[in-house]
Amino acid sequence: MSFTQEEEIDLSPESTAKAGVILSSLDWIYNWSQSNSVWPLQFGLACCAIEMIGTAGSRHDIARFGAEVFRPSPRQSDLMLVSGTVTKKMAPQVVRIYNQMPEPKYVIAMGACAISGGPFKQGYNVLKGIDRYIPVDVYLPGCPPRPEALLHALMTLQKKIKNQKTLGKNITNPAYKEGRRIYPVPVLSGDDLDPPYNPEVWTPPAKNPNVEDGCE
Repeated sequence: MSFTQEEEIDLSPESTAKAGVILSSLDWIYNWSQSNSVWPLQFGLACCAIEMIGTAGSRHDIARFGAEVFRPSPRQSDLMLVSGTVTKKMAPQVVRIYNQMPEPKYVIAMGACAISGGPFKQGYNVLKGIDRYIPVDVYLPGCPPRPEALLHALMTLQKKIKNQKTLGKNITNPAYKEGRRIYPVPVLSGDDLDPPYNPEVWTPPAKNPNVEDGCE
């Protein structure tokens, strides 16, 4: 592709693509490569983990999205799938595993139990949402959600990764904006956790003074 001095060079993406030249940014390449090589942690809690295992089978083939490498160690993973009921006895272990994961790291809350406690929400031993202790990037409802729904959640996460700003100004990638995220590990004391939540992640909603406790 040659030009004369009188001709104006067209550097539009359509024109350069026809010439076999693709113009992009380092930020786009970084996010593209990261979104297509997400490594989930080999970690499950309850019945949602069966659906997660089914997603890795040949019928649904999560390998099409570059996420088939379920790592056995949190230090080699960048995606935590909280798949199942999180009890108050298990919550400290979930936070501890999250802290061991390197940045950048992401979380998918899989199923109603991981999101809000599900049908066990009123139970004394069930955490009412893992987002009280660690940040959640994608919420996947269902009881349990199908493997197709998990693939959709993965694609939603990939889209989020591709759209985040990692380099330059106005960074939105938490790994570079906030640094390494490590949150206090709660301790099971009696029938409750201490602290009851991590204020850096979750703040309880303001109570309605016109509504009595337990009736809202």
